[in-house]
Amino acid sequence: MVDHPVPAPADKFSFGLWTVGWPGRDPFGEPTRPPLDPVVAVHQLAELGAYGVSFHDDDLVPFGSPDAERRRHIARFRQALADTGLVVPMVTTNLFSQPVFKDGAFTSNDRDVRRYAMRKVIRNLDLAAELGASVYVFWGGREGSETDAAKDVRAALDRYREALDTLAQYVKDQGYPIRFALEPKPNEPRGDILLPTIGHALAFISTLQHHEMVGLNPEVGHEQMAGLNTTHGVAQALWQGKLFHIDLNAQRGPRYDQDFVFGHGDVLAAFFLVDLLESAGYDGPRHFDYKPLRTEDMDGVWASAAANMRSYLLLRERAAAFRADPRVKELLAESDLATPTMHPGESIEDLMAETSDMDAAGRKGYRFIELSQLAFEHLLGAHR
Repeated sequence: MVDHPVPAPADKFSFGLWTVGWPGRDPFGEPTRPPLDPVVAVHQLAELGAYGVSFHDDDLVPFGSPDAERRRHIARFRQALADTGLVVPMVTTNLFSQPVFKDGAFTSNDRDVRRYAMRKVIRNLDLAAELGASVYVFWGGREGSETDAAKDVRAALDRYREALDTLAQYVKDQGYPIRFALEPKPNEPRGDILLPTIGHALAFISTLQHHEMVGLNPEVGHEQMAGLNTTHGVAQALWQGKLFHIDLNAQRGPRYDQDFVFGHGDVLAAFFLVDLLESAGYDGPRHFDYKPLRTEDMDGVWASAAANMRSYLLLRERAAAFRADPRVKELLAESDLATPTMHPGESIEDLMAETSDMDAAGRKGYRFIELSQLAFEHLLGAHR
């Protein structure tokens, strides 16, 4: 029998209540599973070896609940956390499900809607702080349009920035140890969503008043929906010190948001992403933002949650073996990319006075295929 890695809290695996709690509803069909009690979700995830659970406000407290009912839901959830030892590393706000947000929240053409959205976030920020969350995610799923006639994008970005500046100032005034993370996505549910990719979001963050406390929550599938390389985008976020959180799942090409189990799409891309996260020393949650297939019953839901964690651990093992392979080390050592192109103290005159044999450089082979094949073979477990 093959030994499989077992997840543990030290692995920092976390799930959203909306993931295991997704009832299987889609645009063409009714739910195939009953609603899931958040308390049951907490206990089941703890049994599987997760360390954390995240939520939108409406995942935990049904939208429109009176204060007494809200307090009851929160108290039950707190008790489940205490009973299991699970933590809440991240919280977010549902600014997309209710009809009021059909034209967006922070960028709605209706000022009253924008103000309501900010009040909704502030109330949930208070709860996030109470539960010890350190990251607050903003996914602008409704911030966009279907027609360019409908939205002045420059004004919308002004309003987006105004909202985040105001909310960041609120967090600072309250002394909450919370950082913000923007989650890019190119489309769906809007035809076009503002801040569609990691690059767009990084550029936007640089304009914020409190840009130092705002980073990213990239999602594997969202970047792949745009036809982009997720590993490259995450690497840039790490390079800029802006990877505050990450959503792991799988996608098969630039189509609708599939939210498959992590690794159940482009497995080589998943391998290199895990290799990056582990070799770069990322110490945040490995958060799975996926949907259990609509075909599954509740046993299948928990099997899919376990599959996400197992996939990550297997990929982590393979990536570690790849990095430890002497041949891989030899090939990687041939790169001098880490060496500065200009040494300290060198001048432009020094640079211009230098001569190089570019004919020889043009004949040089870099052996990238050999290196890539080694990664592929380690991924398949061919080197043990």
